[in-house]
Amino acid sequence: MKRTIRIGTRGSALALAQTQIIAEMLEQASGVRTEIITVSTPGDRSDKPVAEIGVGVFTSALRDALANDEVDVAIHSYKDLPTAPDPRLALAAVPQREDSRDALVARDGLTLGELPPGSTVGTGSPRRAAQLEALGLGLVIVGLRGNVDTRIRKVRDGELDAVVLAKAGLSRLGRLDVITEVLEPIQMLPAPAQGALAVECRVDDFDTEHLLRSIVDDQATRAAVAAERAVLATLEAGCNAPVGALADVVEDLDDDGRVIMRLSLRAVAAAYAKDENGTPVVVDLLRASATGDLTAAEQLGRDLAAELLDLGAGVLSAPEGRS
Repeated sequence: MKRTIRIGTRGSALALAQTQIIAEMLEQASGVRTEIITVSTPGDRSDKPVAEIGVGVFTSALRDALANDEVDVAIHSYKDLPTAPDPRLALAAVPQREDSRDALVARDGLTLGELPPGSTVGTGSPRRAAQLEALGLGLVIVGLRGNVDTRIRKVRDGELDAVVLAKAGLSRLGRLDVITEVLEPIQMLPAPAQGALAVECRVDDFDTEHLLRSIVDDQATRAAVAAERAVLATLEAGCNAPVGALADVVEDLDDDGRVIMRLSLRAVAAAYAKDENGTPVVVDLLRASATGDLTAAEQLGRDLAAELLDLGAGVLSAPEGRS
């Protein structure tokens, strides 16, 4: 009898689409059967801003279901995972990453630079909000919750002039047609691990871990994401913090002139201060970059975070009320 692997996921359209990708990879490469089991999380049941209900609101219930043997595998949007590891679980695989960039969905096909001053732009991310404000375009940033369709509908119904979403999510949902501009990292660095998935199993389930690692894991993506999340962890900032980071695997030359692959890492952290009315505003975006070995990804991230701390990235909490 063929083995059946129970895969746990959130019930959103995006989470199910992501999970289906992994299920098909496993079935086609190994012949195992898969069963997709949806798990409701606190983040799915609340309309409050993520900053208010805490880090891990989209992942804790999934992790508990996995640890309690209700499922064999849990699949997360990697950027939603807390940076602290769960000792009950193993990160068995990090699949090849989707496009990590952010995307604009705006009325009338407009780009970011074409939006008139005073245009309302919705986002649930302090990182996106900080970088949008720093562009100095006079945009009004509006807090936002809801699934992808809900956010797009707010633009189509005229409630907002634009929203910013992850391109990866739109791609997985087959909604690339709604994008009016893909935002390059020089404009907006993505969240650490944006576009990547994390596939976990129980720490003592060696057969499942080996299966996932041999079929699903992509070493270049794993290294890049490890560097990005090390920035976040070293800054002691949560997954909803105003921190952006992006690592790319690039070609370089060693001392003997041979081509080798290395990591190029960029990061940004917002610094806030209160204006004369006591309203938190972005006063600076602190940026740093570095290059290092693929085998030392986490150390590269820690070193870059230390540079940001030296530049003054001390308090990285989002302004009150921002979601």
